[in-house]
Amino acid sequence: MRAIRLAFVVLLAIILIGVALANRQLITVGLFPAQFGQFLGGSWSLTMPAFIAFFGAIMFGVVIGLVWEWLREAGLRAESNRRAQALAKLERELGHLRTTHSGPQDEVLAILEQAKSGNAVAGTALVSGRGKAAGRS
Repeated sequence: MRAIRLAFVVLLAIILIGVALANRQLITVGLFPAQFGQFLGGSWSLTMPAFIAFFGAIMFGVVIGLVWEWLREAGLRAESNRRAQALAKLERELGHLRTTHSGPQDEVLAILEQAKSGNAVAGTALVSGRGKAAGRS
């Protein structure tokens, strides 16, 4: 996977360098229409190589797309945070209930709780001890 990623980056770099070398001629990019330039004063245009304008436009589009998606997903992030907080609150309440109501009401539940808490050996000994005491070995 790492070799594929490296090959992709190298291929992309070769393509971008080729595009840059093929488009070195200077172009003038106007930031506003000519009529607006008269009202705003000054020359609102830039002269640059064509590949810089091309790559700049691509980067501008990428940044606009990232900001757009970040704003679009803000509601999802807020909902996720609310649900995480509610889950943490429920887990705290469950932990509190387990500590306050930890006494099982049934012998079978006590054996199951011992097995669940990692004392499977103690639970087995408890069951086998009862079986011997009751005469059911």
